[in-house]
Amino acid sequence: MTVLDSAPPGVLDAYRTCEFVTLGRDGTPSAWPTAVRRREDGTLLLTTSLAFAQKALNVRRDGRVALLFSDPTGSGLDHAPQIFVAGRADCPDDIMTGPQGAEDYWRMLFERQPHSRSYVAAPMRRLMDWYYLRLLITVTPDQVIERPPLPLLPLPELPGPRGRNLLPGADRLARFPSAVLAARDSFGAPVLARTRPVPTDDGFALEVPADCAATPGPASLLVHRHDDRLNHMDNALVRGELRANGDGWLLTPTKVVEPMGSGRPTDAVRLLRRTKRSTSRYLEQRGLRRPRVQWDEFRAIAASVRQRRGA
Repeated sequence: MTVLDSAPPGVLDAYRTCEFVTLGRDGTPSAWPTAVRRREDGTLLLTTSLAFAQKALNVRRDGRVALLFSDPTGSGLDHAPQIFVAGRADCPDDIMTGPQGAEDYWRMLFERQPHSRSYVAAPMRRLMDWYYLRLLITVTPDQVIERPPLPLLPLPELPGPRGRNLLPGADRLARFPSAVLAARDSFGAPVLARTRPVPTDDGFALEVPADCAATPGPASLLVHRHDDRLNHMDNALVRGELRANGDGWLLTPTKVVEPMGSGRPTDAVRLLRRTKRSTSRYLEQRGLRRPRVQWDEFRAIAASVRQRRGA
């Protein structure tokens, strides 16, 4: 019996992505979408490439983390409940160049994200080797909370801006029907809740569920989307300061982070350049040479998935 056994059967495993939050050096909780694999021992396996190693560095400094399964796109579930999971994470400084120890994770990813199988082909290897140099993050859950799904509203029916000033990130948040609040509880541990930000003169007004123990302090709002095959990904993070506002909350934004770009045609080229630089910097800081990806092992898993799926 594990903590995750209290979650609705099959729901957590059906989610294609979840929101994963870690604590930055300054204490700001930052959440990003990620794929997760549940292990038989009740732990959760996540991975991150060296190009986006910040969540791994955060875990090594403070292992308190949380996950929220709240976007059921591609899961096949109707009216899927949200599942909040809190726990502690561990991330060894071992760079994985092959799928060993995470075979089920890669099998799941290649199955759910078919276009990623093309990365193991010879023409793409030179551009995408950074994608396969991974760090493994293992989360041991200690709390699970089930929440009802947040009713979806078409974008035109969402409340419009109530203030006169254009807030940082207001244009990004306006493209999504909801966002995920990442905040801290009274002990400093991260918490997550899906909500609908409403822009005002002073910030984004928010409502959070009663079981979300958010407290005033640094916080952020994550928006992200993907299609049924984990393609056409788009995400952005609005960082700021959270404070009580009557019966609700107000987040005053200070910074917008767009790791995938903002939709410009040149974003893909810039992203590839940045991932290569970030990967090289991670290795250089540790006095390591760039390791060789075990392409044959990854190709074998991709081929087995393709054969089983018939595509």
